[in-house]
Amino acid sequence: MKIVGLAGSIVGSKTRNAMNYLSKEISENYRDIEFTLLDLADYDIQFSDGRDYLEYEGDTGYVTKKIMEADAVIIGTPIFQASIPATLKNIFDLLPANAFLDKVVGMFVTAGTSKHYLVAEQQLKMVLAYMKAQIVQSYVFIEENDFYRKKIINEDVIVRLNRLIEDTIILTKTYSSIRKAREAEYNF
Repeated sequence: MKIVGLAGSIVGSKTRNAMNYLSKEISENYRDIEFTLLDLADYDIQFSDGRDYLEYEGDTGYVTKKIMEADAVIIGTPIFQASIPATLKNIFDLLPANAFLDKVVGMFVTAGTSKHYLVAEQQLKMVLAYMKAQIVQSYVFIEENDFYRKKIINEDVIVRLNRLIEDTIILTKTYSSIRKAREAEYNF
């Protein structure tokens, strides 16, 4: 199983630190999973110009192809000005409308205030549903005060991140076995 962790901003450290935690947990506890961390701060991504994602080269081509090859994606995003960052929206624009068909997508959000709690619910989930994702229903919301010196200090956040990993893996395996069973019915 291939899981991509997508850190959806080019600034800040909280989202990357939470994604680093997920990466470490998956690599230590789920050895059969190939996890790839894509932190958008590490790549030079072009703006979407309407081309098919396969036509992009360099970092843009690499990132979009990794996402398309994944069985599941865990998106981590900060909230800026009560919205997802433009860098993350650009990734969605680079991908085809059905990019997440047959993929499970989980998410966590980092924000400076609890006032941004519903951004994932009212923006991110709607975009992912449009792109045909099987969405892990419970996402993890991480506030500024859950971090101290760039480390997650809230034990409840750690528990919820571990649950996000587990739910993403279980749903991916479940949907995969259902699809295989359905395909076997056709006898081709």
